[in-house]
Amino acid sequence: MKISKMDWLTLVLCLLLGILAEESFFRSQVGISYLVFLIGFYGVFFWRFRGFSFSHQRFGYLIICCIWLLAAGYFLNDNMFFNALNILVIPSLVIFHLILVTSPKQMQWTRLAFIPYLFSRLVDALKYTILFTAHSGKGLKGGVNDNKPVIWKKIMIGVVMAIPVLMIVLRLLISADTQFERLVGDIPNLFRVVDAESFIRLVLIFLFMVAFFGLMQALYQKQVKVFMQTSLQPAGKLDSIIINTVLVLINIVYVLFTIVQFTYFFSGKLQGDYTYAEYARKGFFELLFVTMINLTITVAVITFADRGRNLGKRMTQIMLTVLVIASSVMLCSAFLRLSMYEEAYGFTFTRVMSHSFMIFLAVIYSYTFTKIWIDKLSLFHFYFITTLIYYTAITVIDLDRIVVKENINRYEESGKLDVAYLNSLSSTGVLALIELYEEDKHLPGVRDLLVAKQQEAKEESTSWQSYNLKRVQVAEKLIDMQIN
Repeated sequence: MKISKMDWLTLVLCLLLGILAEESFFRSQVGISYLVFLIGFYGVFFWRFRGFSFSHQRFGYLIICCIWLLAAGYFLNDNMFFNALNILVIPSLVIFHLILVTSPKQMQWTRLAFIPYLFSRLVDALKYTILFTAHSGKGLKGGVNDNKPVIWKKIMIGVVMAIPVLMIVLRLLISADTQFERLVGDIPNLFRVVDAESFIRLVLIFLFMVAFFGLMQALYQKQVKVFMQTSLQPAGKLDSIIINTVLVLINIVYVLFTIVQFTYFFSGKLQGDYTYAEYARKGFFELLFVTMINLTITVAVITFADRGRNLGKRMTQIMLTVLVIASSVMLCSAFLRLSMYEEAYGFTFTRVMSHSFMIFLAVIYSYTFTKIWIDKLSLFHFYFITTLIYYTAITVIDLDRIVVKENINRYEESGKLDVAYLNSLSSTGVLALIELYEEDKHLPGVRDLLVAKQQEAKEESTSWQSYNLKRVQVAEKLIDMQIN
């Protein structure tokens, strides 16, 4: 294995990246530090791969834009749910992006074969790190004649021989002089340079350095196995007659359910003795789950079923169309149930998130409906890009702000407000409580809560890593507030 000066320089830069990663993610709450780390990481990556012929560049630009927007969420917003989720999402997207743009141009990322290729590159990164470490160890030992005593061996022999003498001499000298005893007693403190925390941080820096270096070096190698370029085809197709029989039976049930929904639910009135909570909760999750099952069935039939020719194919298309239409009705029903529940009991992050997810499913179903009649369209390509854009969008737009706005509108109309829940929405919720308190200082529970928050803001010291625009805005308002 030949190690060039460029490899050693890359290793040094990866060491600096490891230090930056430890400083960014393990010193304080993550804020602007995520963006700072990405600047450093991609700076090293593009420097190492300068002159490299990247592939899938248009799709790569989309992914890297989403990565930067998701990382900006740590700086712009203060949503604990997405901050926790993005601990896994952003690194996964970064790895996917690096492997994608360094893959062969003929490699199609929409094929199943890309998945084993993805993992093979990660294995290559691990192998390269092991080989580099082994080769470096041999290089450091180069030029030494094993037949002659090495200098360090002689030094170790001398140390071992001196230890018994030093133990006796030190014991006698300590007994002879109290001041010397104090001096010797302080010697161990001089060697306590690295405590347990510092040791763990050094280990983290080393692990980051090894991971970054192994990945970049492995991706720079252009060796790719030929079989990875082929697509994985299913062993056999499902019979069209069997599939159509299953679809007909399922659709009969769904058509009956759809008729009931139009006569029973879409009238806008509650039937029987149900309350809003019972009625919405009774069917919402069940309908959403059935909708997901139907989408899975539709995709499976489109992908793996032998839809036959002429009449058989047309029959399958019609049955799938009926299934999609019935699923759309169920989706609308679930959407209306949740809306009724929100009108009665207010808005929460989970409920707004569910609304956005149903809108996302509606987009997915619209494309799937088109795919039923146009075979050449790619489902996975659309699903992946739409999911990526959807997730990035709901992270950046700050759903907490929508929840707060809707709850304030509900409060102005009905006088009902869940103060404890608004406080749980972190900085966005606290900002809303400050605005409400400035308008009405007699809101129950708000004053005591803001007093506690104000005290926390005065005592809190913010590091550069956790700098966040929304948290800073809340802290400034709390400190400037005159709470009576």
